[in-house]
Amino acid sequence: MKYLLLIYMDENALSDTEREQCYAESAQLAQQLNSKGQYLTTAPLHPVATATSVRVREGKSLVTDGPFAETREQLGGFFLINAQDLDEAINIAAQIPGAQIGTVEIRPVIEVAGLPD
Repeated sequence: MKYLLLIYMDENALSDTEREQCYAESAQLAQQLNSKGQYLTTAPLHPVATATSVRVREGKSLVTDGPFAETREQLGGFFLINAQDLDEAINIAAQIPGAQIGTVEIRPVIEVAGLPD
């Protein structure tokens, strides 16, 4: 089953050096997962100041700068993985460096027929 691991943290919690170390550790984890056939993709996200939100109401697009919601922690990146079950996904999420200072939300992915590979 596919799981999306969403990494939330205060985007100002890390220095530039700590952020680069986090990226390096995340890349190592991605390599480990890939060797087990569990890795699908991962990426850090640019800061929330670069976010744009779109809502369509009554046929009209409403575009606003910034994230959908103001929160203490921001979505900073993600892993998309294959795991046998939730327990295995939890084990992988606990290995993500961001879990040490933030929160990793685990969401099972719904497989929809007809989507491109």
